[in-house]
Amino acid sequence: MSKKHNSSPEITELETKLDQARKGGGVQRIEKQHNQGKLSARERIDALVDAGSFEEFDMFRLHQNYDFDMEKQRYLGDGVVTGSAEIDGRPVYLYAQDFTVNGGSLSRTHAEKICKVMDMAMKARVPVIALNDSGGARVQDGIDSLAGYGGIFQRNVTASGVIPQITAILGPCAGGAVYSPAIQDFVVMSKSHSYMFVTGPKVVKQVIYEDISSTDLGGAEVHGQKSGVAHFISEDDREALFTIRRILSYLPQNNKKPAPYSPPADKPERISRKIASIVPDDNHRPYDVREVIAEVVDSGVFFEISQGFAPNIVIGFCRMNGHPVGVVANQPKVKAGVLDIDASVKAARFVRFCDAFDIPLITFVDVPGFMPGSQQEHNGIIRHGAKLLFAYAEATVPKVTVIMRKAYGGAYIIMNSRHLRGDVVYAWPTAEIAVMGAHGAAEILFRKDAGKTSDPEAFIREKEEEYENLFSNPYRAAERGYVDHVINPEDTRPKLIRALEILAEKQELEPIKKHGCIPL
Repeated sequence: MSKKHNSSPEITELETKLDQARKGGGVQRIEKQHNQGKLSARERIDALVDAGSFEEFDMFRLHQNYDFDMEKQRYLGDGVVTGSAEIDGRPVYLYAQDFTVNGGSLSRTHAEKICKVMDMAMKARVPVIALNDSGGARVQDGIDSLAGYGGIFQRNVTASGVIPQITAILGPCAGGAVYSPAIQDFVVMSKSHSYMFVTGPKVVKQVIYEDISSTDLGGAEVHGQKSGVAHFISEDDREALFTIRRILSYLPQNNKKPAPYSPPADKPERISRKIASIVPDDNHRPYDVREVIAEVVDSGVFFEISQGFAPNIVIGFCRMNGHPVGVVANQPKVKAGVLDIDASVKAARFVRFCDAFDIPLITFVDVPGFMPGSQQEHNGIIRHGAKLLFAYAEATVPKVTVIMRKAYGGAYIIMNSRHLRGDVVYAWPTAEIAVMGAHGAAEILFRKDAGKTSDPEAFIREKEEEYENLFSNPYRAAERGYVDHVINPEDTRPKLIRALEILAEKQELEPIKKHGCIPL
C-alpha cells in the first residue's frame, strides 16, 4: 500500500476540520470569554489534566436540527468537548461545555456526547468530571433537549456510589441543568462568574414580583453558605480546577478500589502536647475544633468541605498514616456545636459518600444536643436529624469516635456512638456523656424538692454538682462498655491510627435488601 503524503488533500481537510473544532464558536467569542475572566472549554481541560494526556472524542459531531434556522448555527462538536485524560497519572473521563457555541446550550447531540462519555466512564470504572458553562436547554431543540437532560440524570444516578462524580460550575447553570450537579458527589463553583437556579430572575419577577439579581438568586456564595448545593467556592476557573485535582487525590477510582495511599511525612506514633489545652475546662466556652483535627491528622493537613454551609459541623478529608479518612466533627465555635437541620443533612450526605467509597470515618464529638425551637421543629428537625442517624447506622466502613467534651441526649447517640455500630469509641477524661447537662437535669429532677428548702438555688447547685459527679464524665459510659477506653488527649493520633489499621479489613454482614428507606 502506498503511503499518503502529509500534504495530501485528505490530510489538509482533516487539519482544517480539527482547527475549526478547536476554535469552537470562533476567536472573537473566545476573546469575550477571556474578557469576562473565563477560560475557554479547552483551556479549562488543559489546566485540569496532566499535560498531553487529553484524548478527545466526537470532535466532528453536528446537531441535526434544522428548525428556527438552526442550520445556520452548526459548529463542530456542538458546544461540548468530551474525552479521557489523566490527573496525577490516574485516568478520568470528562466533558467541558463551550459557551462560545450557542451559549453552551444543550441539544440532543450535545447530550448524546455527554451520555457517551459517562457510559465510557462507567465501563472503565473511573471518575467522571463535568465542567459546566451553559445557558441551559437549547429551546430550538424542544423536547429533544429535555430528553437529553433525562438521559444525563439517569446516568448520574446509575453511577452514584460506583464512580466519583465531580462538577465545576464555571458560568451559568439554569433550569433542568442544575439537577445533574445536584446529584453528583461534589460541586465546585467559581465566585466571579457562576450561578445556579431552577428559575431565573426574569421569571421570578414575572411570577412572584420579586426583583433579584442572578448573583443574589443563585450565585456561588448563596449556594456555598445558604443552600449547601456548592461544596467548594473558588475565586476563578483555575482555582476551581485545582480544587477538583485536590478532591480526586483523596478518592478511589471506583467503589471497589482503595483510596490512594500517600507516604506520610508524619510519624504515626506522634503525640500532641498541645491538644488538651485547645479544649477549655469550662464546657460553656467555645473553641475551634479544626485546631484539634490539625493536631491529629498527618502533617496537620485537613481538607474541609462545605466550609461556609452549616459551620456548626465540620466535615472533610485528611490522611492518617498516609491513608485517606473522612472526618466529621461538631464545631463548638458556632452555635456551641449544636445539631440543626442543615448540619444534620450536611454530615449525613458526607457519611454516606464515605461509606459508598469505603473511606473510613473519624468522628470528633462535642455536642450539647439538637437545636430547640419552633422553626427547627416545623421545618423537620426530626426527619432531617434522622438522616444523620440513618447514615451512621447504615455505614459499614471503619468508624472511630472521639468524645472530647459534651455528648448529650439523642445527639450523643447519633454522633457515631457504639449503639449505631461505632467500631471504637474513645473518650477524653473531659468527656460528659449524659442525657442532658447537669443544670437542666438538676432542675427537672429536684424542682419540687428545691421549693421545700429555704434556699432553692443553693439546693439546685448542690444537686447539679451531684449529677455532674455521677454522669458528667466518661466513666459511667465506660463501666457499661459504651466507651471502649478513656484516653489521654495527647495520645489521640496514635490511638486512632492503630484502631483504623486493625479495622482495615472490617466486614459487616448485612441483611439482603434492595435498599433502605432513608427519611428523605
